[in-house]
Amino acid sequence: MSQENVEIVQQALAHFVTTGEPAWDTVHAEVEVHDHDLQLDTSEYRGHAGYEQWIENWAAVWSEFSVEAEEFIDAGDRVVVVLRMNATGRGSGVTLDRQDAIVVEMRDRKMVRLDYYNNRKQALQAVGLDE
Repeated sequence: MSQENVEIVQQALAHFVTTGEPAWDTVHAEVEVHDHDLQLDTSEYRGHAGYEQWIENWAAVWSEFSVEAEEFIDAGDRVVVVLRMNATGRGSGVTLDRQDAIVVEMRDRKMVRLDYYNNRKQALQAVGLDE
């Protein structure tokens, strides 16, 4: 099942990169999103509306951005997605090129939780893997 989870997450990310929209058929209705990258972001993002709000809040900071998957790591019922993010700040014009990571928890072929980290090491620690 874990390889299947990796494939579902790969396809969902490809869909998002291509369309700018989540692959809703892979997102559980009660999904939770936790953004550990923004220490000031204490918002709770729950359900499809919460997931969409998190994406909107995140995208509002950038005048342009792109993400590219660098690695998918099978962690059983979770998948670690290591991303390369390039972005330009909307107000500041500051450019950013960094490696971020998302831990996606899967249940019944659906994403039930996403944890966004600003580096690979934090994401691996979150799933109990060492670098």
